[in-house]
Amino acid sequence: MTDEELKAEVTAWLAANWRGAPPRTERFGRDPRAEWLAKVRDAGWAAPRWPAQWYGRGLSDAQARIVENCFAEAGAPGTGQDRSNLWANTALAHASETFKPQIVPKLLAGEVGMCLLYSEPGAGSDLAAIRTRADRVEGGWRVTGQKVWTSGAHIADYGMLIARTDWSAPKHKGISFFFMPMRQKGVDVRPLRQITDESHFNEVFIDDAFIPEENLLGNLGGGWGVLQTALAYERSVMGDAARGARSGAKEAHGDAALLELAREAGKLSDPVVRQDVAQVIAWRMLNSLNTRRAKAELGQGTSSSIMSLGKLAMSRILHEEGRVRTELLGPESLLQGPDHPRAEDANFLSLNAYFTSIGGGTDQIQRNIIGERVLDLPREPEVDRDVAFSTVIAGR
Repeated sequence: MTDEELKAEVTAWLAANWRGAPPRTERFGRDPRAEWLAKVRDAGWAAPRWPAQWYGRGLSDAQARIVENCFAEAGAPGTGQDRSNLWANTALAHASETFKPQIVPKLLAGEVGMCLLYSEPGAGSDLAAIRTRADRVEGGWRVTGQKVWTSGAHIADYGMLIARTDWSAPKHKGISFFFMPMRQKGVDVRPLRQITDESHFNEVFIDDAFIPEENLLGNLGGGWGVLQTALAYERSVMGDAARGARSGAKEAHGDAALLELAREAGKLSDPVVRQDVAQVIAWRMLNSLNTRRAKAELGQGTSSSIMSLGKLAMSRILHEEGRVRTELLGPESLLQGPDHPRAEDANFLSLNAYFTSIGGGTDQIQRNIIGERVLDLPREPEVDRDVAFSTVIAGR
C-alpha cells in the first residue's frame, strides 16, 4: 500500500466511524471512550506497527505516523498505542501465551484500569531493594508487602507488580513481574493527600493476595528486565507530555499559553521576560525532537536509556514554566481559587511539576542513567549488587 492509499483509507474510515467520544477527565481507571477505542482496535489502527494477529497492521514507523496524523487532524483518539500504551506494550512483549490474548485487547480499548506497584517505603529510588514477597502456591503465588505512591490504585483492576521470589539471589535477579488483580481480599488501598489537594497517589497494603500462574510476565526471577521495558514506555509518555492547567479557564494551547499570559500581564516587551518565555519554548521544541528520535529507536518490548533524557528534560521544563508563570503574575500569584484562574493555574503547575520530578524515577536517578548508559561514565559503587539479598541488611 502506498502512502497515498493508506491516507485515503484512514481518512475514509474516520469519516465513516468517528462521531465523537466522551472526554476523559480522569487519567486513571477504565476509559470512558472504551466503545470508540474498541472500534479503533478492531480496525487495526490502535497499534498500527504491530502484526495483524495483535490488532495491528504491520506498518513501518513512517506509515504509522501517517495514521497518527490522520487521527490528529480529525481530533480522534486511540491510535499510536504501540508507542504510548505502556501496559499493552509490556504485556505484548512479556505476558504468557495464555494471559496475553486475555489482557492485550482490553488494554488497547481501555476496558481495564491499571496502576504501577513498584515503589516501597524502603525501596523508592533503589527499586531493586524491594521486600514485597511472592511465594509460590498451587495455581499461582501469594503476595505480601507494601507499595506506595501508587497512582490510580483506588480504581485499578490490575497492578503491574514487582515482588521478590528468590531471596537467595542478588537483588536484581530475585525479582519477578506480575499482573496482580487489585479487586480482591488482601488488597487494601489508602489514599495520600497531595500538595495539590488531590489524592491520585495511594499506599497499597498487600496481605496474602493471590496472583494466578499465568499472570507472571517474563521468566521467574527475570522481572528486572521486564521492568526496564515498562519504565522505558512510562518515561517516554512522561517526557512527551504533562498535565496542563486545571482551573478550567480558556487558555491558548501549548507554547502560545505563555505568550498570551505575558501579553495579558503587559510584559511581553520586557527583554528578560521574552528571553525566559523563549527559553521554555525552545526547550519544549528540543525535547519534542529528542523524544521523537528516541521513540523511533525504541523497538517493541525493549528499553532505551535515551528515554531518560526526555523524562528529565520535561521535569526541568515544567519547573521553569511554573517559575516563569509566577514571575509574570507577580503579587497576583499569591492568590488562589476559582476567582483567580491564572494564579490557580500557575500555582498548580508549579506544585505538580514535582510529580514529574519523582514519578517514573526521580530526576537524580535519570541523571545516573544518562551518565552511566548514555555518556558511558563510571558506575556508582554498589557493594550489595552481587550478594544474596537475604544477607543484605536492608533486605532482612
